[in-house]
Amino acid sequence: MAIVTGASRGAGRGIAAALGQQGYRVYVTGRTVREGDAALPGTIGATAAQIDAAGGEGRAVQVDHADSGAIAALFERVADESGRLDILVNNVAALHDDLVKPGPFWEKSTGLVDILDVGLRSHYLASWHAARMMVPAGSGLIAFTSSFGSVCYMHGAAYGAQKAGVDKFAADMGVDFRGTGVTAISLWMGPLLTERSTRTLAEHPEQYEKFMAEAETPEFNGRVIAAIHNDPKRDELNGQTLITAEIAQRYGITEAEGRVPPSYRAMLGEPRIPHPAIVA
Repeated sequence: MAIVTGASRGAGRGIAAALGQQGYRVYVTGRTVREGDAALPGTIGATAAQIDAAGGEGRAVQVDHADSGAIAALFERVADESGRLDILVNNVAALHDDLVKPGPFWEKSTGLVDILDVGLRSHYLASWHAARMMVPAGSGLIAFTSSFGSVCYMHGAAYGAQKAGVDKFAADMGVDFRGTGVTAISLWMGPLLTERSTRTLAEHPEQYEKFMAEAETPEFNGRVIAAIHNDPKRDELNGQTLITAEIAQRYGITEAEGRVPPSYRAMLGEPRIPHPAIVA
């Protein structure tokens, strides 16, 4: 049983679909329930239907992740209907259209800061609710979708702070989860083939064409998350920030056509290693 937040489209949609292929019941959250209500295509209902078609069970739940009460209600529903939670994928984020606009942060909209609310604060709250289901059960996986923008300049200060923040969430929540059977990880996804990236590529081909030629599918990342959850030794990964293209090799996972997505460690940086000191 899984929850994937921000699954109307993009990374969340593909991850949810991949979990459906593995037979999971997947609660998909987002705000879009009618096609055309958002600037990009995709709805939570369409994602749920895709999960059903893949062999899983999709359940669409409209959630505004800026609303703490709505997040709490989501987990109450999951507890009532399913009684347990195996995987939480914290993926939802508020991505402003100015994200890839050239120029320094002060020349862009202040709306970019919304990613620190829907994309950081909301992840903390969702993880809090998830932990209160997983820890008593002695099992569970909380995965944060992140990127190399955590350590290199990518799309500006707000985006970078959100990615660094979820990496830190995984590290520090991992400390608290030691010995509980619950694992927290952050995944650095490479360039993704999504509705947004397709639009961005069309608008800025000179900037993104090379990266997108070897881009990952969101489904690739979803299969990796499923493999980590099913790994009897997943506790070894607790608290770590992982590069999806690299950890996929541990499980023999490739893209559907056998293509192996590259790691951008040498080009864009490597995950920070937390200091072992613990100050309670």
